[in-house]
Amino acid sequence: MNLHHKIDSEIFKIVARSARSINTKVYVIGGYVRDILLERPSKDIDFVVLGNGIELAEVVASKIEGVNKVSVFKNFGTAMIHYHDMQIEFVGARKESYHFNSRKPDIEAGTLEDDQNRRDFTINALAISLNEEDYGELLDPFNGLEDLKNKVIRTPLDPEITFSDDPLRMMRAVRFACQLKFSIFPVTLTAIEANRERIRIISAERISEELNKMILAQKPSLGFKLLDKTGLLSIILPQLTALKGVETIKGKGHKDNFYHTLEVLDRISCNTGNLWLRWAALLHDIAKPITKKFNPETGWTFHGHEVKGSRMVAQIFRQLKLPLNEKMRYVQKLVSLHLRPIALSEEEVTDSAIRRLLFEAGDDIEDLMLLCEADITSKDQQKVIRYLANFSLVREKLKAIEEKDNLRNWQPPLTGDQIMEAFGLSPCKEVGVIKTAIREAILEGKISNDYNAAFEFMIQEGKKLGLKLVNQ
Repeated sequence: MNLHHKIDSEIFKIVARSARSINTKVYVIGGYVRDILLERPSKDIDFVVLGNGIELAEVVASKIEGVNKVSVFKNFGTAMIHYHDMQIEFVGARKESYHFNSRKPDIEAGTLEDDQNRRDFTINALAISLNEEDYGELLDPFNGLEDLKNKVIRTPLDPEITFSDDPLRMMRAVRFACQLKFSIFPVTLTAIEANRERIRIISAERISEELNKMILAQKPSLGFKLLDKTGLLSIILPQLTALKGVETIKGKGHKDNFYHTLEVLDRISCNTGNLWLRWAALLHDIAKPITKKFNPETGWTFHGHEVKGSRMVAQIFRQLKLPLNEKMRYVQKLVSLHLRPIALSEEEVTDSAIRRLLFEAGDDIEDLMLLCEADITSKDQQKVIRYLANFSLVREKLKAIEEKDNLRNWQPPLTGDQIMEAFGLSPCKEVGVIKTAIREAILEGKISNDYNAAFEFMIQEGKKLGLKLVNQ
């Protein structure tokens, strides 16, 4: 098959001419070839060079106007340039040999065949020649094109060796199956199950990178079900597999919280590409196993799972080496608050409750509402309709009260310094008491959220504590 029409853009012509000028051969290989055949957008191009990849990168860069820098990684024999919005990498063809206790191979120069042999999957071993004698010709030694048509993930060589050599490829197999909605070839799937313990030699950062790509897929549940089926999930994220199963006592059972969680993740993924909001969906019920109790009168309860779940988020982020910054705190906040709008939708929606929700959620209120709406997975259609109608009412009240009271990311209209100055105080507990009283009065709607109302209220609260204004 000739794909000349697929590689007709200027960058391929420049690379081909540059390779000829230094008497070397070059091929487009891997994900870019796969994606053009699948008609998927791709911004990364990998070129494999039968020779010095760094030398070719420097020649190419010299021929492209505006490209002033070549990033060279000598230890890996690779070089990278940026061209418009594309990341372009050059590497010399190589063959690899592995040691059992490491995924870092010994590398030596090789042929194109060697380089294709070392690729993780048949669909990623596809190459297109940029050489004069066969420009555009597809080189497909492992029937990757057939696997693309059949939507199958399969390794070029023995999968037992492929996954034992580099266990990260097991995560990549699941991730590609999830992203592309492909199945994993039965022999390949069995090899993942057999080698699952090898995943322990992979760094948490690399595992998280694959998990994040899975979570950002159109239907993330496909990936997590495969991780569970192969036994990888119980190793890399055991807190999630702990959600599995339904327990029944005296005829009373609860839903399977693992599959509920995956349904919530899929539902929210229809409405947002925000990675951390999707993480909040994945972890929103994470503490249910440790809070589960059976009450003979009411059945199963999970009291406090939102609070304990918020604490577990920090533990999981540390475990997976995810960022321990505002992103983690955002996920913690959504997990801790995810029951609040649902509780509001089950009762009369008071202005006070709405103010408190706005006060605590701040600018994340819309994300919280998206999470709560995705969390309604009941099979009882009437119940779903009722919840969503009540959520609509909650949204209306949120908008009205926000416009009136301006409570999103609330700052107190009176600071502690202003209170101390007014009463001639040094730092003391009375200052905190007054500040809390002002906040509660605003949230309860007793006073408006402005300086004058807060100042008058402060005077009254000060009198209760035996305080007088210094200028009276």
